[in-house]
Amino acid sequence: MDIRLARPGDAEALRAIYNTEVSGSTVTFDIEPRTHADQVAWIERHQGVHPAVVAMDDAGVAGFGSLSPFRDRAAYSTTVEDSVYVAGDRRGQGVGRLLLEELVNLGTRQGFHTVIARISGDNEPSIALHRACGFGFIGIEREVGRKFNRWIDVTILQRML
Repeated sequence: MDIRLARPGDAEALRAIYNTEVSGSTVTFDIEPRTHADQVAWIERHQGVHPAVVAMDDAGVAGFGSLSPFRDRAAYSTTVEDSVYVAGDRRGQGVGRLLLEELVNLGTRQGFHTVIARISGDNEPSIALHRACGFGFIGIEREVGRKFNRWIDVTILQRML
């Protein structure tokens, strides 16, 4: 498995993984699928200090992840939020762990102080992944999202770098 920085040519593969989650799960609170142009713009925003990474093998893109600004106020500039998405047929094979470990390494090299994970409350595999990678439980935001006609909690985890 090769982990590398995302490139514009990855847009369709990333979009396919992401849009599956948009339309069929609560792991993202987006409710509208991304267009190709949306995905290319997302990749462009994730060049430089807030990178996106892709997990590749002989079969193609297995997953992707990113670091994003936690909040837009200057005092939060050393805090980032992570996101990790793994193709449905590739889950349970260590792809998410490789992606998250690389994001933590990149965040450390970029000089960030802490990484926050905000995970939909029913996404136990992602919560377990983050805990296995050294993230500690912070709390739960109750019923802050609404998708598929139901309220969704968000579990917050944090790792100091």
